[in-house]
Amino acid sequence: MNFKFNSKQYIAESTLKDIIQNFNTEGTLFGDGKRNTIKLFDCGGKTINIKSFKIPNLLNAFIYQYFRKSKAKRSFEFATLLIEKGIGTPEPIAYFENFSWLGLQDSYYVSEHLASELTFRELVQLPEYPENELILRQFTQFCYLLHEKGIEFKDHSPGNTLIKKDSNGSYSFYLVDLNRMEFHQTMSFELRMKNLCRLTPKKEMIEIMANEYANCSGENEAVVFSALWKYTTEFQQKFHRKRALKQKYLGK
Repeated sequence: MNFKFNSKQYIAESTLKDIIQNFNTEGTLFGDGKRNTIKLFDCGGKTINIKSFKIPNLLNAFIYQYFRKSKAKRSFEFATLLIEKGIGTPEPIAYFENFSWLGLQDSYYVSEHLASELTFRELVQLPEYPENELILRQFTQFCYLLHEKGIEFKDHSPGNTLIKKDSNGSYSFYLVDLNRMEFHQTMSFELRMKNLCRLTPKKEMIEIMANEYANCSGENEAVVFSALWKYTTEFQQKFHRKRALKQKYLGK
């Protein structure tokens, strides 16, 4: 098994290796586990979060061994980069990769577990959530900061940003599900708007986000709204077409 630990991590390597060996039979399941399995473990009074990635098919197993970094390794490396750039994400602890002659088998990403009040999804589903607009505006400021630092978070969807209220009344944001990211010197306006199109289908939320993004960037608000609404609409149409086809042909 291949592995790497964060030099700042506080857990003995032997302890963590034992947890990985017993992952299937121990720990507390977190989430629905439909695609990947996430479990929580107590280590010396601190809770750690371990994500076990789905075993890839034969082609991808071969690709991950010789041509592309595994999702676990990418998650670890991207989390380290985010923290270096001052962007919130749970502290990375380690990753593990298990290879056979067929290629990559099981792999794991280990991080500190961050308990949060909500994700962006609650802002979409609960329009009366306390301080909804304030959170949305501060979230948009966070997105602008990501873009200014050249960070393209490709899984920028409602469930992948954790939100915590700070003691001073403002909000902090933490990215999770990190294995699909790109880092650029600069990001074009078009790429920035496309990066935000998966977050909400609600026009009233897009209007607030466009207003705040324009305030941050100096772009014309009407131009920001027009582009963001266009890409959001295109994404929603594609999403619903794909879901309809799955329902028709796969019954799910």
